[in-house]
Amino acid sequence: METELSHELGIEHALFGFTPFPAVAAALSRAGGFGVLGAVRYTDPDELRRDLDLLERLSGGHPYGLDVVMPARTVEGVTEADVEAMIPEGHRRFVEDLLDRHGVPPLPEGERSGWRITGWLEQVARAQLDVAFDHPVRLLANALGPPPADIVARAHDRGVKVAALAGSAHHARRHAEAGIDIVVAQGYEAGGHTGEIATMVLTPEAVAAVDPLPVLAAGGIGSGEQIAAALALGAQGVWLGSLWLTTTEARLPSRALTEKLLAAGSGDTVRSRALTGKPARQLRTGWTDAWDDPAGPGALPMPLQGLLVADAVSRIQRHEVVPLLGTPVGQIVGSMTTERSVRAVVDDLTRGFDRAVRRLSRIAGTGIAGTTASPASPANAGGGATGAGR
Repeated sequence: METELSHELGIEHALFGFTPFPAVAAALSRAGGFGVLGAVRYTDPDELRRDLDLLERLSGGHPYGLDVVMPARTVEGVTEADVEAMIPEGHRRFVEDLLDRHGVPPLPEGERSGWRITGWLEQVARAQLDVAFDHPVRLLANALGPPPADIVARAHDRGVKVAALAGSAHHARRHAEAGIDIVVAQGYEAGGHTGEIATMVLTPEAVAAVDPLPVLAAGGIGSGEQIAAALALGAQGVWLGSLWLTTTEARLPSRALTEKLLAAGSGDTVRSRALTGKPARQLRTGWTDAWDDPAGPGALPMPLQGLLVADAVSRIQRHEVVPLLGTPVGQIVGSMTTERSVRAVVDDLTRGFDRAVRRLSRIAGTGIAGTTASPASPANAGGGATGAGR
């Protein structure tokens, strides 16, 4: 699964894996892909430094990257306390009433929520980048489009490529104009924040919009056959996130959550504002149902919603309240039926890719090794294909 982009980055397979777990990112890089560590939960720069040191050791010298959440437009001098003061009291009561109905205990004394999204604040993201640029990161990705221009320039000065997620061809074009190097075309099927255009439609539109910049396809991709389809649509690789949540290297907050993911079907997700205030695909639960109910107060805009529900989400996870327990995940969850190592997942992806390429080669009437046979040649009698290489 090699492309021009994979050659440029020195990786064997054009597989880019977003994950909040350093061990998963490192395992993917060791397996020939490109691990990308999500940084939004690291409000303490020292904690990020510790995990980047770990990632560097575990990756064995293979390249890796960092994903931040950083708005292109910034607001100066705004603190988390300033934002929290804007949350209406009625929304706070709604959260407490919902938790009370499900008997959710408080967090133990002194335990702080791991879901507080101060990482969405620009000054926190800049502190994360100060740490990241002290490490040999090869890619900086931003979930909210291009980072500010000074950050793009800072990355380029260090030889770090910059990627940005896009949900439409219009967004992709704006990202290219902002000077980023890679567009991640994230379709409607993906976990987390998505637009309303499916991956099959979005990928070729983004490719055409930003040519010759490389595009990574994201959303609903969990097999080698789907990777082959993405490359056929013009992508130079794929961006995978949900697929790693049920790997043995992942460290989800509870066993119950892992079991819910393994049991879920592709129709068991919903695109809801319940977690962050922006539409994000996640497991459908009693929590999402309550926030999406027209009788409720409705979600607040980002970042108010995230700050409002941070402690509640941690309480639900800490006490494994199964009816409310969820996580961002894409529609590919229906294919995530067993726990496997990252290496086993990558091996399965490469085998599926090889099957797809061989199938297409037979359809096209070409030899697997790249030799072209005429329709009347013996190699094509009966629709077969000859050759043994890829």
